[in-house]
Parts: sequence; C-alpha cells; structure tokens
Amino acid sequence: MASVTAGTDAAMTQDERREFEAELARLRQEHRDLDTAIEALHLVPGADVLQVQRLKKRKLVLRDRISFVEDQLTPDIIA
Repeated sequence: MASVTAGTDAAMTQDERREFEAELARLRQEHRDLDTAIEALHLVPGADVLQVQRLKKRKLVLRDRISFVEDQLTPDIIA
C-alpha cells in the first residue's frame, strides 16, 4: 500500500484513495466477522474465555485501524 502520512498537505491520488477504501472494506468485514465469532462463542457452554478475550482485543485493534483509515479518507477542513 502506498504510504500516506497523517497531516500532510499533499492531495491523495486516486490509487491511494482506492487502496484505502479497499482496506477499509476489508477491515470492516473482519470486524463484523469477529462480532459473529464472539457472539457464537458466548453461546457455547464452556467456551474458552481466553480466546474470547483475544478476539475482543483484535476487534479493538481493528477499530483503531478503521478510524485511522477513515481519517485518511476524510479531507482536512481548515476552519
């Protein structure tokens, strides 16, 4: 993926935008999949608590990455 740093004034190219949008879609799908997996584990008697905790932590990491990518796609508006 092309490197775009936060806070740069350079305009994002169409290729970079498409890459970020594709990554965002993939991250959101993985986040939804983790939701489903966590809910399924809660329904299983004797589910591995450690595994559920790991999935929740992964979900938080994804949320942070989703926020970062969304910020990259949102143009800075100078007030």
